Amino acid sequence: MDDHNNDSRSGICLQPFKASDVDDFLKWASDDRVTHYLRWNTITSKQQALDYINNVAIPHPWRQSICLHHHSIGYISFKPQSGDNRCKAHVSYALAVEHWGKGIVTEALKMALPIVFKQFPQLLRVEALVEVENKGSQRVLQKVGFLKEGLLRKYAFCKGEIKDFLIYSFLATDNLI
Repeated sequence: MDDHNNDSRSGICLQPFKASDVDDFLKWASDDRVTHYLRWNTITSKQQALDYINNVAIPHPWRQSICLHHHSIGYISFKPQSGDNRCKAHVSYALAVEHWGKGIVTEALKMALPIVFKQFPQLLRVEALVEVENKGSQRVLQKVGFLKEGLLRKYAFCKGEIKDFLIYSFLATDNLI
């Protein structure tokens, strides 16, 4: 059976953020459950949401809105590195709580990876840093074909605490699952 016919995921697309996404963006970006593992804090007002879209999302090298029937329900982002690290990029993503557990981020990541590797030809490796407690994100990465490389103890601050992270990678030569 073709997964794309599944009602829970039909209508998923990736598109650049635009100012008119502000209301949809605010719905999910104002939820502490969504932003819990993100480096950025919960968005609390329409003006903050608009500022984030205009000053962070739009100018970002590769940040797309995950849309369901043309409404933003999350994001996926690849941040290519520069200089000697230009062969790698970091990936991050988030999704509105009501869409958790439906395979949407897995689908979005599978859609995005080939595009990103084509758009950034010097890119050989995509890395994901995931807090040890974030089991949902770990499942997403494993379902796409990312390889868990190891535990990074006391690796980075996130929201005022130093945390342990797992590092996952996907190479340009790897196959999507």
